[in-house]
Amino acid sequence: MNVDFINKGAESPATLATNVYERLKADILSTALEPGRKLQLRFLMQHYEAGQTPLREALNRLSTEDLVIGKEQRGFFVKPISLEELRELTKTRCWVEGLALRESMANSSPQWEESLVIAHHRLERMPRSLHPDHFEDNPQWERLHRAFHALLIGGCGSRPLISFCEQLADRLYRYRALSIRKAFRERKVNDEHTRILKAVLDRDVAEAVDLLQQHYERTAVIIENDLQHTDTTVVRE
Repeated sequence: MNVDFINKGAESPATLATNVYERLKADILSTALEPGRKLQLRFLMQHYEAGQTPLREALNRLSTEDLVIGKEQRGFFVKPISLEELRELTKTRCWVEGLALRESMANSSPQWEESLVIAHHRLERMPRSLHPDHFEDNPQWERLHRAFHALLIGGCGSRPLISFCEQLADRLYRYRALSIRKAFRERKVNDEHTRILKAVLDRDVAEAVDLLQQHYERTAVIIENDLQHTDTTVVRE
């Protein structure tokens, strides 16, 4: 019997490999699998109820996305976090999303603006924390947050550019997950989103791009300050 089908019914190998990849990636991005952790196949097989073949496919795929590192004779590891990488990713995201936002605004339509207003309204009404007295991450807020930012650049007319922006957002989410409690206490993110939206609706391209870049840079500063004062394993330059 093919072990890749144990407990998976008639699920095809391709579907199984994709499901394992998506679950493993989600756990890495959320830091449920912490930076620097060795990804032992025996643990992964038990935890994800999958065989070696789909797991190795998922690990190799995540290696190409720079989320997992393969070391010869030592296996796979979750990529450690690095202050240098945080800075580089933030700078690159500011560049490419600034370009994408400019193009989206150049291609602006009433439908796009209406979609942005609706997305912002939904995000604004969704509580950031599931608990009013202490921070408890709200996955629904994160989904709406991602949707709002995706809409900002979604009209740029370049699928490769949008795909690259999504990859950067994924890699930066891992850093955000490490410092999310501190950021929650220090930020008024809804106000920042409101100012970005206003600049977009006012057709003020320079202001909208500047506010979006400040939004990302402010996040990076909080994360960097937090990482430098915690016990989290960080690769320092």
